[in-house]
Amino acid sequence: AHHPFASTRPSLRGIQPAFVSRDGVPRSAVATVNSGELRGGQLGGIDWALIFYFAGWYLGNYYYTLNNKLCLKAAGGATGFPVTIGFLQMLIGSLYGLYLWVAPDARPLPSVTPTDLISILPVAACAAGAHLSSIFSMNLGAVSFSQIVKAAEPAFAALLGVTLYGKPISKAKWLCLIPVIGGVCLASVKELDFSVAALFAACVANIFAAFRSNENKKLMETPGLKTRIGSTGNQFAISTLLGTLSLFPFFLLFEASRFGKFIELFKTVPAVRNNLITSGLYFYLYNELSTLTIAKTSATTQSVANTAKRVIVIVGVAIALGESLEPIKMLGCSIGIGGVLLYSLVK
Repeated sequence: AHHPFASTRPSLRGIQPAFVSRDGVPRSAVATVNSGELRGGQLGGIDWALIFYFAGWYLGNYYYTLNNKLCLKAAGGATGFPVTIGFLQMLIGSLYGLYLWVAPDARPLPSVTPTDLISILPVAACAAGAHLSSIFSMNLGAVSFSQIVKAAEPAFAALLGVTLYGKPISKAKWLCLIPVIGGVCLASVKELDFSVAALFAACVANIFAAFRSNENKKLMETPGLKTRIGSTGNQFAISTLLGTLSLFPFFLLFEASRFGKFIELFKTVPAVRNNLITSGLYFYLYNELSTLTIAKTSATTQSVANTAKRVIVIVGVAIALGESLEPIKMLGCSIGIGGVLLYSLVK
């Protein structure tokens, strides 16, 4: 079996050409498309730009999940530095977003007001909360198990929508939640690394993600806000910057006192250093590419794409990390993800 720490740079070879320019500087997916390499979008009836977005989204998500777990393990696992790693990943993304604003011809600055930033802050804080909770879940248990629980996000979104936002849910959608919840329960039965804390953290991540989704819909209805933000890329960059600021107090409270020890690990353990930097960049890039994909596709396509992505990430990462793929776990995973797909498709 391949040891997870045998290579500390499992990711750069995989997709470097798509995101790295000739001088070795990472570029935004937006900058790549706008630079003319994919201009025109469709060639011979094929939308190459959309294929690029999909490939980058899937690969970026896979490598982020893998590198994130490798970094957490190398930094001490359950007794390590999950808050520091989550905060620094978002800080790396923020620095990358700022770089794109100052770099010539990369991305125009948004014209948002201080009031706009205050209204965006709750959405950004929820996104940061979902990110940090996911890291806790992956740190405390198997990545595949965490991803299966996170697939049940629609159940949390439906519950919050009905109770707090007054959004009615059709009977068909409610029925689709039965296989979602049942599948997660079935997958948990044979989970060798089962941890109540990992399950709880994944559920908290789902709650934050559900709040972010509902709040974002309300936010985007603000008159003129889309125009002032300017682009999908700008929206994600602003959200990442504000999310990083939201995590800073938690970093100070929980792990800042041990930051010297983390710096020593960063300097002396390549698995920490390489996987932290690459996971931070992949996290930013795959999220930006997923938003660009959503902007170019229908709701049905998004649902199918999201389902396929979850399966690829769950199975791919489990194989790469040598995690259990018990038949009952895979059956539960299939039922749960199938339920999510149905939920997304039915009216």
